[in-house]
Amino acid sequence: MASGEHGVVFPLVDGRRSTSATGRAVVADALRPVDPVGAGAAERETNWRSGYLTHFRRLVEAGLPSYSDARSVAEAGLASVQARMRWSPDGADDQPLAAAVAGAAGGPSGLVGSEVLTGGADPDTALTIPYRGRRLAGDDLRRQLDAWVAAGVVEPSLREAVTAVLENPDWLRLEGRTVVVLGAAAEMGPLRSLLRWGGTVAAVDLPRPELWTRLLADTRDLAGTLVVPARAGHDDVERRAGLDLLHDLHDATAWVAGLDGHLVLGNYVYADGATNVRVSTAVDALTEAVRTLRSDTALSFLATPTDVFAVPAEAVSASVESYAQRRTSKVLRVPLRTLSGGRLLRRNYVPGEDPGINDSVVLQQGPNYLLAKRIQRWRATAARAAGSTVSFKVAPPTRTRSVVRNRALAAAYSGAHRFGVEVFEPGTANTLMAALLVHDLVKGSPAQDHPWQDEAYAAAHGGLWRCAYDPRSALGLAAMLGVASAR
Repeated sequence: MASGEHGVVFPLVDGRRSTSATGRAVVADALRPVDPVGAGAAERETNWRSGYLTHFRRLVEAGLPSYSDARSVAEAGLASVQARMRWSPDGADDQPLAAAVAGAAGGPSGLVGSEVLTGGADPDTALTIPYRGRRLAGDDLRRQLDAWVAAGVVEPSLREAVTAVLENPDWLRLEGRTVVVLGAAAEMGPLRSLLRWGGTVAAVDLPRPELWTRLLADTRDLAGTLVVPARAGHDDVERRAGLDLLHDLHDATAWVAGLDGHLVLGNYVYADGATNVRVSTAVDALTEAVRTLRSDTALSFLATPTDVFAVPAEAVSASVESYAQRRTSKVLRVPLRTLSGGRLLRRNYVPGEDPGINDSVVLQQGPNYLLAKRIQRWRATAARAAGSTVSFKVAPPTRTRSVVRNRALAAAYSGAHRFGVEVFEPGTANTLMAALLVHDLVKGSPAQDHPWQDEAYAAAHGGLWRCAYDPRSALGLAAMLGVASAR
């Protein structure tokens, strides 16, 4: 049965490609090894689009008792995605997902080669981060790191990691490594920072001439080496560059696997709606195929702060203290909570939780967005447990184009500072995340006892973990205040 979609697709369920049925089944499969009751509840959920949150939270809670439990959830979830999602070359013939990357060791098709573009600038030899109209370096950057920690905007371990990079600028070039940036044009990606520092970056994004014209113009005067997949021909590289991960998955996998240098495979892809799950699935299939061929491949991911995370006891204590000290809110808290039936201005945690559970999910982003990001978290956990080098970082709330397009989220971000949450500009956020990637690749993250602690290390949550109120219980008020201030 033709569906109109081809490439990496959702499976047919009762004659149609159902995103809800697939998402529900994947979450149930992930829970089943450690929480069969939770798995059953997910399977029985009749309104997945509004009822998904409870089950995604349960995925985190079910993994807390032990490292083994968290790994089981991750590996079962990944196995379910790989078994359920399909490869449909023509939109009619559904095949196992593995068929898309089979034979990648033989290289890409003869139509796909590489263009190597070398910048002419001298590399930056010191870490600087743009912030509010300035580029912070040296002691100014140290003071800003201290200020972010004091304000509860980042975890203290982030200050330690960035300071280590600041004090070892020779790390920045990542000599001998090729960083593959999947989603090269993404605002949160490290491409520009790595090129500015003189690194080698392999850039993969859609074959759209306008995208590559903009990207190459932005990077032409930087110092590093940019490697681009391009089809054969005599047109300008902008018109030949790019691969569509959904439809060119075999060629993309083979091209990446054939790159020179020690590979770092960075997942920075994003798409709207159900396509986000499809492209995250495609990247995961590519990732595992490349790791099979090149076992020393390191992985890099950025997590959204608007998800469910286990957080350290120190973050819980800071939030509880903030709740007690917010004098201006005490007057409004009781009547607002009464009028809203307890939905507004709830405390972020029960005092004494260790770890706490921070739920910063924005319901309007939907279950497909959360599943796409959860696939990445699961892969990070599974790969790290298997001995791979993994850089997984919680990135701060950021005014990216996708956020600005969402009116409700954009309004909430405009008013978020009133509740102790800092929203970053893209240039600050992506440079900060690139510095953390350098740290993890060169020095490595410290060994942790549990995957949730790996996820919390050097997290830049913007204050969502340490603010006084449950983020969703303050989001509506933040949006109202944001709209009012814009007027």
